[in-house]
Amino acid sequence: MNSNTFLDLVQTSFRVSLGATTSLIESLQDSQKREENLSLLKLDPSQQVAVFAEKGERTEREARIFLEYMLNQQSHAGSPQATQTARENPPASPTSVATLKVQQEIEELTAQIASIRSELEQMRNSGSNH
Repeated sequence: MNSNTFLDLVQTSFRVSLGATTSLIESLQDSQKREENLSLLKLDPSQQVAVFAEKGERTEREARIFLEYMLNQQSHAGSPQATQTARENPPASPTSVATLKVQQEIEELTAQIASIRSELEQMRNSGSNH
């Protein structure tokens, strides 16, 4: 099996599981989303996988943007420019208990993504050395 094919399979699997998890969380939080997600169960399994992979990719991208925002805030914390930037570009969602919990989950998922990416890079590098 080609290492790129294997890595693509791992990445797609990760995105599908992330998308499915996101759909599950949305279903628990919003009755309208619950109906939309239940309608996905009527689709062909390959279509379900495609929908979940797309949702996972979108969630991954949002998590990356959020993480970059948080890291940028930490690296510039305390400077007058950072305070001004924070006022001009607040996080995408309002601060509330639920939002903080979601942000915490996103940070944990982002850390997992970074760990998986690091492992994939190590696998890619060890595969090219052989």
